[in-house]
Amino acid sequence: MFDDLLLAFSLVLILEGLLPALSPRGWRQAVERLGELSDPSIRRFGIAMIIIGAAVFHLAS
Repeated sequence: MFDDLLLAFSLVLILEGLLPALSPRGWRQAVERLGELSDPSIRRFGIAMIIIGAAVFHLAS
């Protein structure tokens, strides 16, 4: 189980690193825009990502 968790974490790191590696300027602009959002908006976005991730995980397993 630990091996699976480690693989999942490494995949997250790879996916998170794609945008800054491919388009640093676009990534910086996206982070600046994210900083302008209100806390509730960021929270809703985070919850939506959790739900989508859980659904994909459920479908894939």
